[in-house]
Amino acid sequence: MILTLIICTYKRPVALLNLLTSVVSCSIKPRDIIIVDSSPDDGTSDIVSTFISEDVRLNYYKVNEEHRGLTRQRNFGISKLADDTEIVAFLDDDIKVEPDYFKVLLETYRSCPAAIGAGGLDLQNNNYFRKEPGAKYNRFKYYEIDGWVAAEPLRYKARKLFGLLPSLQPGLIPDFSHGRSVLPPNGKVYKVEHFMGGIASYKREIFDHIKFSTFFDGYSLYEDFDFCVRALNYGKLYVNTNAKVWHYHEQSGRPDLFKYGKMVVRNGWYVWHVRFPNPSLNARFKWHATTLLLAKIRLLNVITGPKRSDALLDFLGRISAWFGVLVCPPVRSE
Repeated sequence: MILTLIICTYKRPVALLNLLTSVVSCSIKPRDIIIVDSSPDDGTSDIVSTFISEDVRLNYYKVNEEHRGLTRQRNFGISKLADDTEIVAFLDDDIKVEPDYFKVLLETYRSCPAAIGAGGLDLQNNNYFRKEPGAKYNRFKYYEIDGWVAAEPLRYKARKLFGLLPSLQPGLIPDFSHGRSVLPPNGKVYKVEHFMGGIASYKREIFDHIKFSTFFDGYSLYEDFDFCVRALNYGKLYVNTNAKVWHYHEQSGRPDLFKYGKMVVRNGWYVWHVRFPNPSLNARFKWHATTLLLAKIRLLNVITGPKRSDALLDFLGRISAWFGVLVCPPVRSE
């Protein structure tokens, strides 16, 4: 299966070099790597110009304002695919892949013929551990799935307390949208309804039907959720927990926390309605109740957290956007 990797980047030259180094060290490599760079300086192009690999064809594109922003850059990269590409993978520029990442990813398509997309697993942000034989764990403090256990963070404990945490498997979407997303590193393949866009792949044919939405501008929070939901009309989605990466969440290139908080709520409302255009009254109540509860937890971080000013900006952004969706809800662009 002919695989092309698209990497969209913005002002992260060192992180990008680390990613490229890990990619060309893989047991199976992409035939083509397309880099779409929207950085205002030449730091990334200088790094890319020094990178040499005999195993892959590296194609670098510096884009202007018209194509700047994650969804626009991804669509630009798609427009540059070779005609014989069969699988298109996307990786965030601050990721490193494990040596068998692409091998496992391709095996997913072979073992799951109905797959239109397949995602991987981030080990950097995964706190699961194997369940001890015969051990019992407090269900309020821990979450269990398939013989693995994870300690619940405060936000999940609070949602359990108020009946706002669904019992669905991670990767499935409840009718009020706020579900779990992180699966355990147990080597299983899970059928899901969404996965992280920075560790994603799709069959080339999906792009004959849909593209990444330009509703999501710039940093583009939840653009992956939106694309996955629309992709479900054309096939099934899976996460292979053996396709492992490390996501380091580089701080450069990220929006300020007020804008981030606004995106959490406004973009979250938008993708919820993409999945459920006419949610029930109960689902509406739970979405708003969960949104306000999570905002209050961020406000609590102003007192208890290490980055108090960041938590305050995040909280203010969330509350601002919550009032915004009540007064002027987002309009679907596609």
